[in-house]
Amino acid sequence: MLRRSFYLTIFLISTSVFSFSGIDKEDLPNFSSLAEYTSPAVVNVSVVKTIPSGRDRMHGSRSPFPPGSPFEDFFNFPFEERNQPERKIQSGGSGFIISADGYVLTNHHVIEDASEITISLNDRREFKAKLIGSDKKADVAVLKINADKDLPFLKLGNSDEVKVGDWVVAIGSPYRLNFSVTAGIVSAKTRSVPGQETSYIPFIQSDVAINPGNSGGPLFNMNGEVVGINAMIYSGSGGYMGISFTIPMNYAKEIVDQIKETGSVARGWLGVSVQEITKDLADSFELGTPRGALIGSVIKDSPAEKAGFKNGDVILEFDGKKIIYSGDLPLIVGRIKPDTKVDALVFRNKREKMIAVKVGQLEELDPNQPVIAEKSEKRNKLGIIVGSIEEISPENRERLNISNGVLVKEVYSGPAMEAGLQIGDVITSIAQKEIDNLNDYKKVISFLKKGSSVPIRIVRNGNGTFLTLKIAK
Repeated sequence: MLRRSFYLTIFLISTSVFSFSGIDKEDLPNFSSLAEYTSPAVVNVSVVKTIPSGRDRMHGSRSPFPPGSPFEDFFNFPFEERNQPERKIQSGGSGFIISADGYVLTNHHVIEDASEITISLNDRREFKAKLIGSDKKADVAVLKINADKDLPFLKLGNSDEVKVGDWVVAIGSPYRLNFSVTAGIVSAKTRSVPGQETSYIPFIQSDVAINPGNSGGPLFNMNGEVVGINAMIYSGSGGYMGISFTIPMNYAKEIVDQIKETGSVARGWLGVSVQEITKDLADSFELGTPRGALIGSVIKDSPAEKAGFKNGDVILEFDGKKIIYSGDLPLIVGRIKPDTKVDALVFRNKREKMIAVKVGQLEELDPNQPVIAEKSEKRNKLGIIVGSIEEISPENRERLNISNGVLVKEVYSGPAMEAGLQIGDVITSIAQKEIDNLNDYKKVISFLKKGSSVPIRIVRNGNGTFLTLKIAK
């Protein structure tokens, strides 16, 4: 009985100290006025896409014979699709009007391959839309509708002023439930989404419920200003899981202005492949705190090569902006106008160095083919067999941008396997010492100290990258 009384006393004391009085309902946001004010300018985007006939889809990619040939069936699989007629499918998303003369914003993926686009307002008016232009990398599309009178439009806000924890509101048409309102808070800013072709978009992450059909709709701040274009969810099931991504309005406006002015989008390009700095790599480079973007490859004749960037440089700042993660670099470079001269702060050979560079223009590059390596006879203390890069054909060396190094021909258990080396990799430097040939390789590894961690640079399928090589004690 005494013990129970003691516990009761402790409970009463703790509840008096940590008591929660609750929140007055007047302190909570009310979204009704915002929704009422902004809804007239939020639109539903209906899209018709034309799917070619089975014969049109398949002929040319499989059959070497002309249409109607008796041998054509041997190349057109499955047979039941061959005579399938041309058909049309419908899809859609959301959007919003940004000017009284009828400019509408939505996502590129909403209107991609559309043969017809219809814009519907919440007052039931419908308009055929013209595609002014779109950009796949930014996932932004600009449409235009013509109306008899002034259209309602939304005020665009400053997305740079959005803070983590701010309330935000989305309006859209999830699952064709037109003009649905959802609310939440900003969870993070300048997000890169894993596994997506969106490395140039500094996403706003929120927990606002976004589902299929919300794409292209606006995200509002509490002043009723558009701070972003809702683009995607991150989900393993296809449904909303509490993580939504929005294209920041300041970034989208840059894209829209270029589309209106030129019909296309020009992005800055540096010409390097970069990777994340892990703690092991930071220690091996004596960088200190892991930060920056580690250059794995410098593309030949690129702005980076012309400016003097080197493999193994760690870019700490670009155009005055700090690089904390490697993904920060393409976000910054991509927004710089081509032919602009900027400064970059790099970490090289344990020292910081400023490099001036003239940013180029991003172009699409063809993917490289993998190297097929042969076997060899000798083994070394790293647990690998290496050979001369002369075993790679001159054409492949040129295509993969390989001018020096040694070819990894076999990988056994040991430091190299633990580091992640693979057959076909070309080792170009170890411990920041360039490897031009087999003699250089043997000389460098002979000086590696037991128990040390050193960076090793490899070229794999044309892409340079750094790994951490831990020498056994």
